[in-house]
Amino acid sequence: MDTDAPTLRALLARRDLQLSLAIDDVDPAALDRAIRWVHSSDLADPTPFLSEGLVLLTTGTQFPHGDDGGADAAEVYRAYVRRLSARGVVGLGFGTEVVRAGIPPALVGACTDERMPLFEVPYRTPFIAVARANAEAIAAEAYARRSWALAAQRAIALAALRPDGLGATVAELAKQLDTWVGMFDAAGELSREHPAGSLGHDTAAALQREVTGVLHRGARAGSSLHIGQTPFTLQTLGRGGHLRGVIAIAAGDLDQEGRVVVTAVIAMAGLALEQQQGLARARSALRAGLAQSLMTGDPGLARRTSRELWGPLPSAPVMVGLTDASALRVDGIAELLELWAEERRGALFFGRGDDGIVLVVPSDDRSAVDELADRFDVRVGLSDPTGYDGFAAAVGQARVARDRGLAPVTAFADVSGAGVLSALGDEARALARAELAPLVDHDAAQGTRLLETLRVWLDEDCSHEASARSLGVHRHTVRTRLALIERVLGRDLSSFATRAELWAALRALED
Repeated sequence: MDTDAPTLRALLARRDLQLSLAIDDVDPAALDRAIRWVHSSDLADPTPFLSEGLVLLTTGTQFPHGDDGGADAAEVYRAYVRRLSARGVVGLGFGTEVVRAGIPPALVGACTDERMPLFEVPYRTPFIAVARANAEAIAAEAYARRSWALAAQRAIALAALRPDGLGATVAELAKQLDTWVGMFDAAGELSREHPAGSLGHDTAAALQREVTGVLHRGARAGSSLHIGQTPFTLQTLGRGGHLRGVIAIAAGDLDQEGRVVVTAVIAMAGLALEQQQGLARARSALRAGLAQSLMTGDPGLARRTSRELWGPLPSAPVMVGLTDASALRVDGIAELLELWAEERRGALFFGRGDDGIVLVVPSDDRSAVDELADRFDVRVGLSDPTGYDGFAAAVGQARVARDRGLAPVTAFADVSGAGVLSALGDEARALARAELAPLVDHDAAQGTRLLETLRVWLDEDCSHEASARSLGVHRHTVRTRLALIERVLGRDLSSFATRAELWAALRALED
């Protein structure tokens, strides 16, 4: 049995059918179109009963007899061929010696004009033999594809048993599909590919952007796209809302068998990633414990454990970063940090904290922190350089910088210059308004300037003469006003604590 693909070229190549093209100038691509079926009809317009991708066989009884060269007859042939072409017929076979001794020249001319492949079916070849030959080719191709799919699934299953099961699975899928296949992790990073490095830099960058977009949407889906002239198929891994990655295949729409093979890979990869996720949770818990250990001021345990599992801790002095709490719920951050920690051994440590992810980087290299904030749209506070004996205080600095900063990454030095009082929030301002309300009310009712006098007096280090010059009044007037302020507030201005509290209240209201 001939197992060639069911195309017109393969049908014409069957020696037992003895078919022959009647047109010399035939587009090679037309001969390579797939034939879905072979049908015979002598209707003048068989198109209502035809579907796209058929080869039509006819004996020509529907055509006018006599002078085929006449204008009216030629138009009949042209109209007939146009209808077939518009319906998606891929070829026309004419059975000779049944009604006509040969193929009418007008039909040859019409097929030439419409670029419709026309071939002769000799009298000794029944139409049913042509139809059966194509049906056999379709069945043979289907059998071959099913056999391939089964063999491919067996090969992929065996690959999954190797030490790096995911990498071997990706390589085997690429081999079976004869194309590039890549696996991206939950952070959108290309973790495995085969053949390695075969994508151009621009194509790889564009593909990663597409994959990142799919992961950020969080919905489980398959999609197709083109990057330049290269088609890609993307398939997500994991369940909706908890995607574990994406498999990208440098191919367009796959046939049913190809989709079955890819589905098997998706299932195995998803299971492997879920299993890895359990291990990742254990690693995350260990990292969180080590971060807590560092905050005790004794880095010995963290140093020994990290050295055994991930490499040495960054050398002091270090900067400690703290993300906002939203980072704890973003899929992909832990995977990306694990990848970076592996790539930058000794230059990055991280662990889950109570209200964010704690990061430890060398004091002269904050690139990982900047890239993390940019990629995942999280805010990060960064401490001053410190040794591990000051780790807990550095986490506190990072928290202050994170909570008070407006930029994606804020260093503690950028916010510490504003002073302690600048950290007071709405509660402090509410208390300040209540504390100074008697002075505000007295000034409004009596037209006095008690609040202004108090502010100037405190700013002038409680000097009566300096305050008098600033206010443009006599120093005795300043003393009189201060005495009135004491009565209105019920406070003793000679007390340092009272002066400090009133000064803080004034500053809180200024913010």
